[in-house]
Amino acid sequence: MAKSIKKIPATKNQFTAMPNMAIAKRRVAAYARVSTDSDEQYTSYEAQIDYYTQYIKKREGWEFVKVYTDEGISGTDTKHRDGFNEMINDALNGKIDLIVTKSVSRFARNTVDSLTTIRKLKDKGCECYFEKENIWTFDSKGELLITIMSSLAQEESHSISENVTWGHRKRMADGKFSLAYSTFLGYKKGPNGTPIIDEEEAQIVRLIYRLYLDGKSTVAICKEFNEKGISTPSGKGKWSISTVNSILTNEKYKGDALLQKQFTVDFLTKKTKVNEGELPQYYVEGSHPAIIDRDEWDMVQDEVKHRSELSRALRSTNILSARLICEDCGGFYGPKVWHSIDKYRKEIWQCNSKYKKERFCQTPNMDAETIKSLFIKAYSELMADSENITTDLKLMQQQLCNCKELDAKIKKQTEEIAVIEELVRKSVADSSSANQSEDEQFDRYNSLIQRYDNAVVELNSMKQERSSRKCKSRRIGIFIKNMQEQPGVLTEWSDTIWTVMIEKAIVHRDKSITFIFKSGTEIRVGD
Repeated sequence: MAKSIKKIPATKNQFTAMPNMAIAKRRVAAYARVSTDSDEQYTSYEAQIDYYTQYIKKREGWEFVKVYTDEGISGTDTKHRDGFNEMINDALNGKIDLIVTKSVSRFARNTVDSLTTIRKLKDKGCECYFEKENIWTFDSKGELLITIMSSLAQEESHSISENVTWGHRKRMADGKFSLAYSTFLGYKKGPNGTPIIDEEEAQIVRLIYRLYLDGKSTVAICKEFNEKGISTPSGKGKWSISTVNSILTNEKYKGDALLQKQFTVDFLTKKTKVNEGELPQYYVEGSHPAIIDRDEWDMVQDEVKHRSELSRALRSTNILSARLICEDCGGFYGPKVWHSIDKYRKEIWQCNSKYKKERFCQTPNMDAETIKSLFIKAYSELMADSENITTDLKLMQQQLCNCKELDAKIKKQTEEIAVIEELVRKSVADSSSANQSEDEQFDRYNSLIQRYDNAVVELNSMKQERSSRKCKSRRIGIFIKNMQEQPGVLTEWSDTIWTVMIEKAIVHRDKSITFIFKSGTEIRVGD
């Protein structure tokens, strides 16, 4: 029998996938996206817009709607892609019948986002066409192909993310870093890419440090800056406590850089987390010019710690708060106002717990002028003997810095712990031995664990002692520097000298006060 061939006419348009008999034009939009703001990508971005505008307009049966765009946006999630979200909303509202885009990876590099969005569009009668892969989502194979292609795009994005992350971490390991100059006060990008000081902004940073050492609270600093109209690091909005605290505690202002303070947990969501030991950190000393002197920065950290420990007492903005202590109960003195609404109005300082116990504190009420006068007297006495005090302090500092014996003990204890760990491992390995009963093995294991725990506690105690000695040595060094920089005779009260030199002041029953300086020196004075 002779071979017979019968032609079956095409029923769909090869471009629109619509039936050939369809009369109404299909409303078509395109989506274009580039992921960086580089000049090369910008050229690609402009080219995509022009290409898809012409691509849609010259197709018979297609009606051009719009080219939706996103520039400099990552494709790993859709939350911040305004152009994409506008397009999807328009499609779901029945304004678009077909969306054309270059490839699945331009649409989304997140498999879940791709499938969820495409299914929503499909339910509303809107189809997507991915030109590179030649996928039509109304096609029976469309969803399978999209799942495969989206997964590949997501994996590619993951690979790119890991490469970028590796590059960042390699730079940090080499001591290289960059700043968010638009929101980081005091620095600007230098010719070679490293930070250089912006003198105009640096003056604000120095003012914050000076005001804080003068006894101003972060709340008071914010209020003063907002009233004066001083710009925030971002150049807009009002100053906040967190912004001031960040400036006061950021090591970059003393010329150092702690790198990898936080890291990205999920490359899709870009969620970040504070690094609490999960990844290594790198501390670079002298990485860039300092705005704040190291000693001044250290003094501020001491003051931050001091105020944190005494946060409740320091709710008052008064410079004397959290320094005056009652001899009887050890509690803080606080300001009280007598005759607040008449001409005899007077502010006095009194033990906050004076009448809160069965036995009243016998320490006296003091007025601020008397307290300040006694401090000036104690300061003068200190400075009169400054040479001898400085000599004694330097000798004490040398003794504190000499940690050879302590270091030897730490080394020996560390070795002891390593030996115990090996004995524990051996004990576990020998647990099946027939030479010992189960009770004997259990007792030996518990004995080793107890020995290990005791050794670790002792090692931590040694390390804490070493850290404490170094901290004391640093405080003494700062105090000596302050003594050398301050005037020999103080003729009037100074908030700054009080803040940087006094640890606390104990008020006695006879109205005398023992001033304890940050060096540990104690001077008792009275009227």
